[in-house]
Parts: sequence; C-alpha cells; structure tokens
Amino acid sequence: MIKKEIAHIRKQFKLDHEMMTINNILNVYIMKDSNEVYHWERQAFALVDREKQELYMGNFKKLLTGELDQKLFELKFQEEAEDPTRVLLHQGLVTGDPEEWKDLMLLLVDKMLVDAKYEQDTVVTFVHGQYFRPTKGRNEEAEETGKDELFANPFILCSVNSTEKQKKTLLFDYVEKEFKYNVIVDPIIKLSSPEHGFFYPSVTDNYSDVNRILYCTAKSNYPDQHFIEQVLNAERSMTAMEERAIFEDIVKEVAGEQLDVATLAQVYEEIHQVIETNEDEEEPPRLDYKEVERVLTVSGIENVTTEKVERAFQAIVDDRNYEMKASSVMPKFTSKSIKIDTKVASISVSPQDLKYVRQVNYQGKRCILIEIDEDAVIEGFTLSTETL
Repeated sequence: MIKKEIAHIRKQFKLDHEMMTINNILNVYIMKDSNEVYHWERQAFALVDREKQELYMGNFKKLLTGELDQKLFELKFQEEAEDPTRVLLHQGLVTGDPEEWKDLMLLLVDKMLVDAKYEQDTVVTFVHGQYFRPTKGRNEEAEETGKDELFANPFILCSVNSTEKQKKTLLFDYVEKEFKYNVIVDPIIKLSSPEHGFFYPSVTDNYSDVNRILYCTAKSNYPDQHFIEQVLNAERSMTAMEERAIFEDIVKEVAGEQLDVATLAQVYEEIHQVIETNEDEEEPPRLDYKEVERVLTVSGIENVTTEKVERAFQAIVDDRNYEMKASSVMPKFTSKSIKIDTKVASISVSPQDLKYVRQVNYQGKRCILIEIDEDAVIEGFTLSTETL
C-alpha cells in the first residue's frame, strides 16, 4: 500500500460521496472499571442523523491520516494463529447479513478485552461499506463515455476512541434569574482524536489484499504491539524511527562514528535520488546491503566492501538480507529536511544543502558555519557581515 492509495480512500470519507457507500455502523461502549461491554448499537448508516454522520466521517478521515511506518502500518497476518482475526474479518467482509456482521465484530471486541486494561471508558466503532476505484486500463465503452470502469471494494474500518468527562460549569438561568451549578454526567466521545484502529483489507497494486491489514495509531512511531499481535494476529512491523536507527548503526559499523558534512550530505542525497526515481512504483523503494554498499561508495566513503556491509547488517539486525524502506532512513523521517540540534538553536536544511554546513573550530570553540549567497534576515533586520 502506498500513500496515493491511502489518500484515494481517505478523501472519499465525505457525506454523499459517489465513490463510497457505508452500509452499517456498530458502536460498542466499554466500561473501564469492569473492562466489559456496557452497551452496543448497530444501525444502517443511512438512518443515522446527518450531524452524527458528519462527526463519524471526520473521525474516519482522521484515523487514516499520517505517514506510512509512523502512524500507518501495512501489516501481514500471522501464518500460525489460533482463531485468526483474518478469518473473522474476511467473513465479516463478504457477508451480506448485517446481524452476522455485527456478531463477528463483537467477537473481535471480545479479543480486545483479553489482557487489556482501559484507562478511560472507550467506544469501539466499526463500519462496513464499499469504495470504488477505476480500473487501470480503459475499455472502449469508457473511451466513448469519458468514464473509467469502476470496481467496488468492500471494506471494514474500526476506530477506537476514548471518552472524557464534561467539565463542571456555572450557568445563568434567564427564566429563574439565578446562577446554577451545572453537572453533566454523560461522557464525551473524543471523535476528533481516535487512538487507533484499522482498515481492512489493505490495497496492493490497485486491488484489495485480504492477506494484509492497515493498522492506524495516533502515537507516531509507537504502535500498540499488543493490539497488533494479540487482537489483529498480525506480524510486527518496524517503525520509521527504528529503521533510521538501524541505518545509522550500519553506517557507523562500516564507516566509523564520524563523517564529514560533505560525505553525510552525499549519503542522504543518494537516498533521496532513490526515492525520487521510484516514487511512481507500487512498492516503496528499499535498501538492501548491496544498495547500501553502492550509496556509501558513491558518497566517497573509503574501503567499503560487500563483505563489510553484509557483516554490518548481520551484526545490527541479525539478517544480512534485511531491507529497509528508503523513506524511513531519511533524517526526521522526511526527504525534505535534516535537523541539526545544538543547545543554542535547531537548524533545518535540505539534504542537498547540507554541503554548505560545517562544524569548525574558532578561537578554541566549536561553531556551526553555514555558507549563504544572500544576506541573512532576522525579524526583518538584515545582519551585518563580519570578517573573521
């Protein structure tokens, strides 16, 4: 699954969107004290009040917002799992009986309650619907009408939202002409900030992939491993932060702890080129030991050999054939900027401009030197140029 596919699905979560239909919605209320289901309610989505529909749509769109491998993780299901969630979800996906779908989703809620403790009352929301995608090719009829042939893709989305108590307030009663202490005991469901959830099935090469699931979390780089492994029965996935740390350790193993700025800039520029060259591919570009060897060699690092890089992979990740996503290893998880942190200031520069940055020794003190081709401006004031 790539960003374009997620974006295509996310933008369809709008009321009356012709490319998406939501058939049923199921809300399950879990009490934090008893860790049990207090109440559930299934409805045809079309019968839900329009104001509520808008709140739900905003929640679903928020759930699917974020960067891959940071907040969104495409996961494979475990091959060996007792009562696998993959089977349960697939049955729920294909059934045309709303009651059977509801019963299957409640079974999934039961799995959520095992060995889990909720800090707040929690609402789990499931929807069952379908979205439409045009086929890759255009047939003769599509050429004549100007429209692509569309395929319907059924899906199940789950959103887990915590609740919060409403604040105590003081009100003025216009009729009685008095101030009143107002206490509302009904909790607020935090639909604007889903904690985590999933979208099933995932999408591969423009088609639904029932062997994969898209897990979503609000905490960047901190997916809920218990939910992934015990509830979804899916395999753990590396976060972008973890893969960046792996890449850094491999480079240190091969090239040593210190690199000059020009070399470091070239390393990230090479990776940036890999990403740019393959941005239209269905699968995100990856870096294996051969590609890492090439990047380090063309970046000017000396004495880089295949054997060295293989040993580094084996030492760091215990797998010489491990492949990292190129987008994950870029600094700060982006190909657009690199952050330089000091006690005095934080500076962001693009990878290709890192070559203009130097760490120098001036009068016995370490300084950051940045080469510029125009006057620097701070709060509207142009800095005067000093000669050192």
